[in-house]
Amino acid sequence: MKRFLPFLIILAVLAVAVGAGWFLKSRSSQPTPLVADVPGASPATPSSTPGSNAPVTTKAREPGADPPHSIGPTDAPVTLEEFGDFQCPPCGQLHPELKQIIREYGSRVRLVYREFPLPAHQHALAAARAAEAAAMQGKFWEMHGLIFETQHSWNEAFDVRPIFEEYARRIGLDVAKFEADITGTRVSNRIFLDQKRGRELGVQGTPTLFLNGREVPFDSLPAQKLRVLINAELARAGG
Repeated sequence: MKRFLPFLIILAVLAVAVGAGWFLKSRSSQPTPLVADVPGASPATPSSTPGSNAPVTTKAREPGADPPHSIGPTDAPVTLEEFGDFQCPPCGQLHPELKQIIREYGSRVRLVYREFPLPAHQHALAAARAAEAAAMQGKFWEMHGLIFETQHSWNEAFDVRPIFEEYARRIGLDVAKFEADITGTRVSNRIFLDQKRGRELGVQGTPTLFLNGREVPFDSLPAQKLRVLINAELARAGG
C-alpha cells in the first residue's frame, strides 16, 4: 500500500486541478451583470459624451404622474423636464432661470416639473405635498413659485405646515380642502410616481434636468449654457 501512496496523491491532485479548471471555465462563460441589474446597486447616472456638450439620450418605461405639471404646448420643439426638490438650494437658484427661459422662448419650449424630494431635506416632502395639494385646485404653479421664492424663510422652520397654509390663503385656495388634500392618496401617488420615473432615469440628486429626453450635464445648467443647448435643439428642429 505504501508503494502506491505517492501515485494516489498525484491522481488526487490532478483530479482537483481538472475540476477547478472546469469550474473557472463555466464561470467565465456567464455574462457579467450590469450594475443597474444588481439589487441594491445605484443606477448609473447618464453623462455627457467626452469632448461633447450633447447630452446622452435616456428612456424610461415609467411615465411619472399623469398628467404632469407643465407650462407650454405639448408639441413644443424643446421639452425641459426638471426633477426638483423644493428645499434644494440649487433648485431654488435654477427656478428663476427656467422662469426667464420660458418667458423668452414662449411656445418653443415646454417645461415639465417632477417631484423628487430628497430624504436629506427635512421639509422637502411637505413642500412637495403642498404644491400637489394646490394643484388639486388648479394652482400648482402659483404654489410652486411661492415656495421656491420664499425658500430661505421656511427652510429652517420647525413646522412648515402653518407657513404653507398661509401660502394657500395667499394664492386663494380653499384652505380646508388644501389641508385635506395635503395628506391624501392622490398627492402621495403623484409624488411616488414622479420619484419612480426619476429613479428609473438614474436621477440621484437635484436639480436634474432633461432636454428632449437627454440629461443636461450639471455644469450646463447655468442659464447661458442652457440656452446654447436649447438653441442647438431648436436649430435641429428647424425652429
